[in-house]
Amino acid sequence: MFGLLRPCAHGAQKYGIDADEWRTHLCGLCLGLRDGHGQLARATTNKDALVLSMLTEVQSGSAARTTAAPCPLRGMRRASVATADSPGVQLATTASLLLAAAKIRDHVDDGDVAVLTRRPLAKAATRWAEEARAGAVRIGLDVEPLVAALGTQVHLEQATKGQSAVRDSSASTGFMPESLAASAHWRSAMAPSADPLTRLTAPTQLCASEFFAHTAVLADRPDNADALREAGWQFGRIAHLADAVADYDDDLARNHFNPLAATGTTVPEAYDLLRHSNSSLRAAIAAAELSRVPTVRWMLLDPLTSVLRRLGGGIGAVVAHTCSAARDTAGLPHAHARGTGHRPPTRRPGVGESLALILGAYCTGYACCADHTQPCTGERRDAWIKDCECDGGCADCCSCCGDGCSCCGDGCSCCDCGCDC
Repeated sequence: MFGLLRPCAHGAQKYGIDADEWRTHLCGLCLGLRDGHGQLARATTNKDALVLSMLTEVQSGSAARTTAAPCPLRGMRRASVATADSPGVQLATTASLLLAAAKIRDHVDDGDVAVLTRRPLAKAATRWAEEARAGAVRIGLDVEPLVAALGTQVHLEQATKGQSAVRDSSASTGFMPESLAASAHWRSAMAPSADPLTRLTAPTQLCASEFFAHTAVLADRPDNADALREAGWQFGRIAHLADAVADYDDDLARNHFNPLAATGTTVPEAYDLLRHSNSSLRAAIAAAELSRVPTVRWMLLDPLTSVLRRLGGGIGAVVAHTCSAARDTAGLPHAHARGTGHRPPTRRPGVGESLALILGAYCTGYACCADHTQPCTGERRDAWIKDCECDGGCADCCSCCGDGCSCCGDGCSCCDCGCDC
């Protein structure tokens, strides 16, 4: 399983949501991949694609559930899961297959896999891309522009590496397949005046934007399509840049392509772009009248804020941790307190915790609140769990921001906590 978003069980408590709701969508996607595309397809499970299933449900107001058989990842327990034939799960399945195929092709092209495995992996990627096309037909999604966009990624990277990403119209039209000409976002990203980094992130952004927009189509809410298309465009940039920031040092050490290094973008500059995209995404979600839906906040908005906090902490940015019960024995502020630069040592996970993390069993106890380090030990203590809002809102960072942030607006301008609520 791969993906960016990790909703926290303590946030679910705050919103009055059953923390198993995330697993409901996760297991539904996994079983949908198995039933429609075989056991091996389950390896393409993408946690970010769960947002597509969730957005479809909250807009349509209906949630189809079925009881799944015992599974080792659930401790051999049965569970209520989203049905494999529900529109949201089918959309998430299509997204998982398409993005996994593109990711594998990228690794093969970069030489990140052993020589003997390149051919079978390339064949698997081709098969999953074809199955994604078939799945898209069933739900009425035109996937060809997305395939074309992903196909331009290698050319865009090669052009950037060769410093040939010139800003004339002939270069732009070289990355303008006919199926992409109708996308205003794509035309803007490929315009002569476009920034090279914008071009590099455009394929990911286009895919995310069309997937987000199609949730409105499946839910019979066409009035939401434009707002969700914008939200998806921003989400795509966050996903691409977050990956680039996280892998920056490793990519340089291994001489691998990194969009930030290739375009001369510094990590702090990338972080500013991430914050801007996060604010724009929230504004778009608000325009679709979904920003106050608890499930949307819990599964999409709050985890994105958590991603920015983690990345911001890595570059020394001002971040805030909102566990109001956490204090260390010396009376220092909590672990991520603003401006102190104090980061206490992380508790070494045990075998059970490590297995839970490897298996992707987030928000089931061990791996929940992965950001919690000493003095937030991560142990299941009622004393701090009651007060912990580990990824939800910015109530502790400034007095006027509550969960609704009603007086701050989308920019949360009254404080610099990094929370774009």
